Amino acid sequence: MPEQKTVKTPHTLVLDNRKVLTATGVSNVNNFDDETVTACTDIGELSVKGAELHIEKLNVETGELTLSGEITSVSYAENRPSGGFFSRLLK
Repeated sequence: MPEQKTVKTPHTLVLDNRKVLTATGVSNVNNFDDETVTACTDIGELSVKGAELHIEKLNVETGELTLSGEITSVSYAENRPSGGFFSRLLK
């Protein structure tokens, strides 16, 4: 039987005319520039690609993220183990 993942924070994604993206359940933004924004959610890493991307709103306490720009792609990747090289080395 497949293992079920427990979602801690409800995650929603709303894309309005490929110009404004609003997401909830965001715990952190890992990387951003005017072409790519990468954010962490409980269900995986969210990657938004486009042009002239701007973070309009980020509140990690409530988990809200709002982006604007020309959005061309939205994708998810599985969550990676937390911690960097040194945390794995010291285990």
